[in-house]
Amino acid sequence: MDLYPAIDIRDGGAVRLIQGDFDRQSEYGDPVALATRFAAGGAPWLHVVDLDAARTGRPVNRAIVGAIARAVDVPVETGGGVRSEDDIATLLDAGVARVILGTAALDDPGLVRRATAAFPGRVALGLDYRRTADGRAEVAVRGWEEGSGRTVGELLDEVAGAGLAAVVVTSIERDGMLNGPDLEGLAAVLASTDVPVIASGGVGSTADLVALTALGATGPDGGRRELCGAITGRALVDGRLTVEEGVAACAPSG
Repeated sequence: MDLYPAIDIRDGGAVRLIQGDFDRQSEYGDPVALATRFAAGGAPWLHVVDLDAARTGRPVNRAIVGAIARAVDVPVETGGGVRSEDDIATLLDAGVARVILGTAALDDPGLVRRATAAFPGRVALGLDYRRTADGRAEVAVRGWEEGSGRTVGELLDEVAGAGLAAVVVTSIERDGMLNGPDLEGLAAVLASTDVPVIASGGVGSTADLVALTALGATGPDGGRRELCGAITGRALVDGRLTVEEGVAACAPSG
């Protein structure tokens, strides 16, 4: 399982939100400097999100995303405001290794298959969810500000066989809370898809990462499925966890 240090960008700066709430924000300075720090610590990947673009569709921080990709020697995946194949091509041309589709994949169901055909191995799907009163994992869109009325499982069924490089699954209620990941929900995702799964939301310690490395489920083909990656942001910038410690905690599953 790979560690994916997260860098969220808003108004040109690195920030962290609590449960996706734009009114509950902490600031962490220059995103490029943060990226180089994470890469120097041994991060095998970086996870970069343009929060302004995710919310409005306007890629105001795209130049910063490109600057991060050029500044580090590790692959960068990025999402936020990716609405078309042209957006994907622009980001890949800027040096990004993998592009994450979110809202656009729900607005235009055919986009995922067109994108994976045009850019094989370089397109992921981001599914960010909140639990409804009846326990369903409802996917949120437009910077987590709207519910889609559709569940993680339903959307995974729709993109089955599309050739996605990964699916990034985020528990919004746990994001930035440092209270542990949604292990039950992640196990359900592993059991329902053969796409590599990256977990996000709730990681606050090495113990959380160790729990994620141990997580497994029987996949659609009857074989054992495990997570391929785990994203953490606030724990790193708040000093609860170092990149070196995170990488070591992820190592047992590899």
